[in-house]
Amino acid sequence: MEQFIYKKSDDILALTASISDFTYKKHCHEEFAVGVTLRGIQQYQLSGSLQSSHQGGVMLFNREQYHDGSSYDRDGIDYVMLYLRPELVTEVLGSRELRFDTPIMYDRGLAQHICAISDAVQSGKDEALGSELLLSLIERLARTADDTTVRTAKTDTLFMERAKEMMLNRLGDVLGLDELCLEFGMSKFQFIRGFKQHAGISPYQFFLNCKVEHARRSIEQTRDIYAAVAECGFFDLTHLNRHFKSMFGITAYEYLSQLN
Repeated sequence: MEQFIYKKSDDILALTASISDFTYKKHCHEEFAVGVTLRGIQQYQLSGSLQSSHQGGVMLFNREQYHDGSSYDRDGIDYVMLYLRPELVTEVLGSRELRFDTPIMYDRGLAQHICAISDAVQSGKDEALGSELLLSLIERLARTADDTTVRTAKTDTLFMERAKEMMLNRLGDVLGLDELCLEFGMSKFQFIRGFKQHAGISPYQFFLNCKVEHARRSIEQTRDIYAAVAECGFFDLTHLNRHFKSMFGITAYEYLSQLN
């Protein structure tokens, strides 16, 4: 049976999931994501290569790193995932940029640390305790990684930064390729090819992903799914639910119910 349980604290969103037949469509998150495979083998495409996280595997996702996800077989998988707000990571690490170069690690101590935070958030334990655990996790991630893990250099080109900025400013509308192409002096084909080359995903997929992420944050802040539908330019709740479920495993309404 597919199960997705989300719980949000002030600083973090935690997911506990069990899946067998469900498959995530290709998507990304604005947060850093770290998780642990508790049972089974979790497979996903990441940066053009197939990754397999076995029991005890610590999965590390950078911001805006596109991936899908599924169970290796019908026996299914159990896993936990934590979504770390980038501004919180910056608060802890200062001007350094956290970047994971190793997608999967087998570090028992790190896995236990992630699971402890997940348990704290899911059980609603004292916020101060959760914050302390989270602070030490971010510091541990920075120490555990290679010297290339924490960088100060930007990874996006100016082209990508400007293209993303324009898209994010128009989340309530349809994707205006003509306007984007005019901005960069490109044909539609040139723009789509250049964007996909840098982002690993088409402009339309990126724009839709941003709409769903923005809708999720709107739901968290307002507790109003219909406001999120209107604010993010979805045709109706069914339209939002279809895309929301492909990214989060549950509908927008189910997600709202878990926040209350």
